[in-house]
Amino acid sequence: MLPPRCGGCRSVGSWMCHRCWSEVRRLEEPLCRRCGVELPSARKDCGCRGRLRSLARLRSAVAYEGPIEHAVHRFKYEGWRRLAGPLAQLVAERLVVEGLAARCVVAVPLHPDRLHERGFNQAELLAGELRRRLAIFEPSGKLVRTRPTPPQVGHDRLRRFENVKDAFEWHGALDGRRIDVVDRRCGHHRSHSGCVRRCSPSGRIGACNGGLSRARECIVGARSTKCRRGGQSRRGNSRAEA
Repeated sequence: MLPPRCGGCRSVGSWMCHRCWSEVRRLEEPLCRRCGVELPSARKDCGCRGRLRSLARLRSAVAYEGPIEHAVHRFKYEGWRRLAGPLAQLVAERLVVEGLAARCVVAVPLHPDRLHERGFNQAELLAGELRRRLAIFEPSGKLVRTRPTPPQVGHDRLRRFENVKDAFEWHGALDGRRIDVVDRRCGHHRSHSGCVRRCSPSGRIGACNGGLSRARECIVGARSTKCRRGGQSRRGNSRAEA
């Protein structure tokens, strides 16, 4: 059995070595109280309210740069599944700082075709680690991606909106508890927004959202939403975020 290699620098000994761990930059105040972006000065929000209408609160853990950028790439594209542990630890630390409002966590789902191609859903591995570390639960229902969506890289905001429109549904009962929706990165928020609108009657997130990484700002994304009671799947337009 091969020894672990650092996801940041590939040195042998651990999945994240001490040097790379020390170079991870946590996001610092002042932050936008809604979307969590770092701000040059303290104020209520960054102006995201108009364009991120379905968002109540989003938080990410660290900046998507340096060793974290390498680790996330290896985690997603090279199959380094054991990186789920140290990466989820960063999300858990942020959720504890912000205050953990949700008692359930779900991952942004992959379409079955993409899951078959990739072999695993990295967001689900993160969600599983968060459940274990924070003693939170998986809800009885299931968030599903109803159609394959093209990669978001290289597209403008409008195209990204259209890519995830009506791409998610909730199957099963919703018992009224708050749910964190987790992904590996909070970059454009489109998939998160579509998921949240399937878990919430108003399309708004009810509490702290945790994330691993954000481009130039943070790591993976989790958001918290108050679920509607009942077992009906919700359909409608997904509002993507910038």
